Amino acid sequence: MKKKVLSFLLAATMVMGLATGCGSGAPASGDAKDSGNDTTTAEASNDDSSASGDIQVGIVLPTKDEPRWLQDQKQFETILGDAGFTNQVLFSQGSSATEKTNVETLISKGIKVLIICAQDGAAASAAVEEAKDAGVKVIAYDRLITGTDAVDYYVTFDSFAVGAAQGQYLIDNAPSGSDIPLYLFAGAATDNNAFIFFEGAWSVLQPKVADGTFKIANSSEAEALQDKAELSREEIGKIIGQVTTDWDFNVAKSKAEAHLTAVGSDMKGDVLVLAPNDGTARSIADVFASDKDVSSYVITGQDSEKASVQYIIDGKQSMTVFKDTRTLAADSVAMAVDILDDKEPATDSTYNNEKIDVPAKQTAIVVVTKDNVKDALIDSGYYEASEFTGLE
Repeated sequence: MKKKVLSFLLAATMVMGLATGCGSGAPASGDAKDSGNDTTTAEASNDDSSASGDIQVGIVLPTKDEPRWLQDQKQFETILGDAGFTNQVLFSQGSSATEKTNVETLISKGIKVLIICAQDGAAASAAVEEAKDAGVKVIAYDRLITGTDAVDYYVTFDSFAVGAAQGQYLIDNAPSGSDIPLYLFAGAATDNNAFIFFEGAWSVLQPKVADGTFKIANSSEAEALQDKAELSREEIGKIIGQVTTDWDFNVAKSKAEAHLTAVGSDMKGDVLVLAPNDGTARSIADVFASDKDVSSYVITGQDSEKASVQYIIDGKQSMTVFKDTRTLAADSVAMAVDILDDKEPATDSTYNNEKIDVPAKQTAIVVVTKDNVKDALIDSGYYEASEFTGLE
């Protein structure tokens, strides 16, 4: 086991270097498959399908219906399996109740470490408190769990930096002139990251709104606050209430259609669109592309989903923020290994979850456009060139 752990730590170090576009690693895939390394994968409702024996590390992810989480699943299975640790991945399928059941199932199987990406950051507090009571160490993965002291560590991408990068891209690629229509969209109000993403984007976009360069097209709440550089959580919540996509493709499509229908031609032409992630970006982009009064659009995204990479190559999506799930999973597993070895995991920041300051490890992000898609995503080994058409 010791040799396997040492080999893992070396591999994890190599994987972390991939965030800067160097080295190689296991490519992400939208297909969830058994790694064959003492790793058991189960669906959210599957309580009894794990292999016999105790599970050392339990992982709970929000849904298997989005490519992003299937990519994360594969990284956990590969890295933990190669390191010699038994583990099980369960999906909550958008239900906080199922999420709680999943955590209880993993506790019953003897886990020592729980890695959980919460469906609802506040609702997940009850589940992780059960884990704490059972002596399980809790690592919040990518989404902060709020209102509880039962979270031991948090592994995340710098969510503020993601939003700021999206906003800065819109600024750098905006058409010339003033009163350029700016459409704002956000993630789910139940996801703490949605607030941080928006806060980051607002930090760079607000000055351009205040000076008249951009004109907010689809949120009266944002318009009312356009002269305010720093927003409270309550104020951000009011804006998100108007422009939330709930991280759902269909909601994003419907909202984009409604917003374009509600405005006149003066709010069309050449437009800017802050889309929170890749799935919603594709849905929103399709709507804007089909409106005859929209001459052009610049639209953001994040997660570097395969379908959005193709959209970027085809000129349908402007950018994505690459959050290397290999690195995030490796950081989480490195923490789990330290915990299992009775060591203190390395952290570099803290996040306040409304109860405590949670020690955190942040992972770097990379802005990907058509100009650097090959360097960032193909040459790094994240995807294969054969998975795309029109790649130069």
